[in-house]
Amino acid sequence: MADLPIFDDSQVQNVLCVVAHPDDMEYGGSAAAARWVERGASVSYLLLTAGEAGIRDQDPSDVGPLRAQEQRDACAAVGVENLTILDLPDGMLESGLDIRKRIAREIRKIKPDTVVTINWDVMAAWGLNQADHRVAGLATLDAIRDADNPWVFRELMDEENLEPWGVTRLIVSGVEPDYAIELSEANINAAVESLRCHKQYLSALGSHPDPQEMITGMTSEAGQSAGVDHALGIKLYKMR
Repeated sequence: MADLPIFDDSQVQNVLCVVAHPDDMEYGGSAAAARWVERGASVSYLLLTAGEAGIRDQDPSDVGPLRAQEQRDACAAVGVENLTILDLPDGMLESGLDIRKRIAREIRKIKPDTVVTINWDVMAAWGLNQADHRVAGLATLDAIRDADNPWVFRELMDEENLEPWGVTRLIVSGVEPDYAIELSEANINAAVESLRCHKQYLSALGSHPDPQEMITGMTSEAGQSAGVDHALGIKLYKMR
């Protein structure tokens, strides 16, 4: 028996996905991105770091450009054309006003109706959540409110002419879901290819599951809970 309702995403037209690292969107989120792009929505990615500290035996000065290119390839696999990578330090993201302001700036620039981010809890489905993920998720939540408040980060309006913007909904992946986004076989194939684009990073991990098996298995499980073949489980928050 299906116990997860299908999220009606027909009103999703302009999406900003905010994550900490290259590859963070590729564990299911890119399948939803592929679905929305296919339907004609605009999808943008904002990465807070270049993931330069992600390969243990390579210097960050080499890894940052490498992972940025792998992310550009991953975006192309799902049809995402707008990618911004900030210069915040990988592995050392800190909660605070600076990170909130930088995300709020992008929200005011892009004017999304929907923001997507990742699990900010200490625990995740795979175990203890990574520090940057937790900071990125909570900072995104706070920045959504900041972006809509004319009296917070007033310089964004006064000096950069970025008017306040209210996001309609926040979608969080990698959490205990209360909705599911139905995915087609084409969405799944695109998501698998997007994860495979992180070839050197995944190779450096040593024991990463096969992307086809991983994405198919994960989305099949969520699909079973929703009564469809494949789905992405999400938590949905109405922001306005």
